[in-house]
Amino acid sequence: MNAMDLSATITQAFEEVIGGVRRSLVVVQNGHHGAGAGVVWQAGGLIVTNHHVIARGKDFRVTLEDGRQLPARVVASQPEIDLALLQVDAPDLPLALVADSRDVRVGQIVLAIGHPWGQRAAVTTGIVTGLSQARVKGRRGSIPVIRSDVSLAPGNSGGPLVNAVGGVIGINTMIVGGDQGLAIPSQVVNEFVSEQQEVV
Repeated sequence: MNAMDLSATITQAFEEVIGGVRRSLVVVQNGHHGAGAGVVWQAGGLIVTNHHVIARGKDFRVTLEDGRQLPARVVASQPEIDLALLQVDAPDLPLALVADSRDVRVGQIVLAIGHPWGQRAAVTTGIVTGLSQARVKGRRGSIPVIRSDVSLAPGNSGGPLVNAVGGVIGINTMIVGGDQGLAIPSQVVNEFVSEQQEVV
């Protein structure tokens, strides 16, 4: 395979990965304070986003990849880990492919997909630069985080950080991180969602 063919193969592979992730990506509108991203995490219309995306809003709505807009209700929110769980009346939404963040390694290629500055489903790429703990308020004290050099901006909050095959390894957050992208690992998100099952 020559260089041109290899480049075309890699490009096609990334296009397929990004297309798959975009199907489970939504815009989360909070009524008054702008918009963020969200990920269809589980069946039953359950969508994960950041707590800070919905914290000061009301009359929540999500816009799906196909353009439909649906009202959403807040099922749960935990500010100390910056996660919120929404639900919409659309049980057949395409689900994200959730990967095990415990398999993430430094140097791994990752992509962030969200809506920075209102640009729908924009993609940035980079590598994992570190796996560490971040101090948080509340009973947890700290949580594991994934650091990367992907570019994040307002509108990326609540969107997925994915590996090279489209598996969601984390939810991007804009709360902390300095000049590094910061994501809440999928294992933390899964624990958070599982805690809400009785509520739902």
